[in-house]
Amino acid sequence: MIGMQKKICMLGAFSVGKTSLVSQYVNSIFSEKYTTTIGVKIDKKQITMDEHVLSMILWDVYGEDNHQTVMPSYLRGMAGFILVADPTRPSTLDTTLSLRKMVSETVGDVPFVLALNKVDIKDQWNFEALETLNALKTASAGSFETSAKTDTGVDDLFNCLACAVLPGLPAP
Repeated sequence: MIGMQKKICMLGAFSVGKTSLVSQYVNSIFSEKYTTTIGVKIDKKQITMDEHVLSMILWDVYGEDNHQTVMPSYLRGMAGFILVADPTRPSTLDTTLSLRKMVSETVGDVPFVLALNKVDIKDQWNFEALETLNALKTASAGSFETSAKTDTGVDDLFNCLACAVLPGLPAP
């Protein structure tokens, strides 16, 4: 077995479900109670893929909004990231686009996957920013409709990124 450790950042606007996705993935827990992430919350999940053991160090970075932006220092050393958008709030897609640009300018091009979260309320999704969405999907290693609440697409999302950050692994 080959052991590796990779830093993965969760990025997106405030209240898109980054913390809920991590909680569901790491602990199989979903809470209706909303708590704002202050700074960064770090979790770890170990997975085995082929003969690789990957320790994913998950940096759940606070949400970006009009009052605060993600500090580039949080991004240093990351192997990949997950961009999370809430399609019930189309402006969160614009935030993901600006965060991707900042990541590229700060650490270069690293693999990312796109999570369109809250698929459990898909009837409320609104794609005003379809061009932005298509650009993100094209650039990503994968795009997933997820729900931390119903545990839809969560493992697939993280496994796709794991394959993208581990050299030589085929995509799931």
